[in-house]
Parts: sequence; C-alpha cells; structure tokens
Amino acid sequence: MSLYEDIRNYKPVNEQEARDKEVMLQYILHNADYLSRENLVAHFTTSIWTVNRERTKTLMAYHNIYDSWAWIGGHADGEENLPSVALRELAEETGVRNASLVSRDIFSLEVLTVDGHEKKGKYVPSHLHMNVTYLAVADEHERLTVNDAENQAVKWWFFEDALKVSKEPWFVERIYAKLIAKCR
Repeated sequence: MSLYEDIRNYKPVNEQEARDKEVMLQYILHNADYLSRENLVAHFTTSIWTVNRERTKTLMAYHNIYDSWAWIGGHADGEENLPSVALRELAEETGVRNASLVSRDIFSLEVLTVDGHEKKGKYVPSHLHMNVTYLAVADEHERLTVNDAENQAVKWWFFEDALKVSKEPWFVERIYAKLIAKCR
C-alpha cells in the first residue's frame, strides 16, 4: 500500500489529527517532491514512539537542534516505506536495534513547524514536517548510544516524567500527551 493510502485509511483520534490528515493528503497530491527535504516548504518525516514492554516508559533523545528531550525520528529522504525509516532512525539515534513495531499501521499524524536553524554549517529555512508516527516496543535494558551529530543524550523516561523534561510546550500538550494516552 502507498503512503497516501496508509494516511487515507488512518482513523484520526482528535481534531488535530483530522485536520492534519487532510493537509497531508492534499500535500501528497500536489507536490511530487513530498518525500524530499529539497522541498523547502514542507516534506515528510517519521517519528517512532518507543515504549518499554510494560508501556510505562518511552525512549527519548536530547535533540541538538531543538535543545530539548524529544521523540526519535527523521526525514523520509525519498523513501516511502516510513515504518522502515522510523526503525532505522531509532537505531541510528539511540543504538536500539531490537525494537519491533507494534503494527505497521500509523499510530499518529501531525504537521509540525520547524524554525529556521543551522545544520552542518548551512542555514535551513523554517518549514513544515508532515510527520507520520509509528509505535514500537523495545527492551529498556538494551545498550543505548548517543549519536553526537543528532543528540546529546538518550534515556528512558516514565511517561509522566517525559511530559516534564521536554522544553517544547506544544509537543508536550498536543503530541506527547496524546501518544501516552493512546498507549494506555
């Protein structure tokens, strides 16, 4: 199935997801380069909400660009198989290689704003991430590693603590709280 079909078949859990779903579907239809970060207006990304087996903790990284504890994720970079991209990003950013997706179905949708920033010595203008999130389970005792190019630390947080350590209020209120509620 295509990414368009996956998004079209996704059942939103709230108004934010319903509205963002429509934006994403229209964006795919009208932008051939929707999977490429060469599209400076918006492009698709994926996140992976990784929980322990008991679903009491989530794995987060202290993200260099956002200067905050955040979920794990990355750019599609031309690849439409976002579940695979999400698992690859998890391994690259945290060292976790034995995670498994709960399902290949989408867990959450969100259109995210990204402020302009420097990356690898080059200015990246403000843009949107059309983000598709997947749910994964991992062993919280698996060895974690830091990817210096992406983050400063990687750590498992109890859900309640994860909501406290992020410096991004919109993410805490609109995204992380929603993801935690969906896990329970």
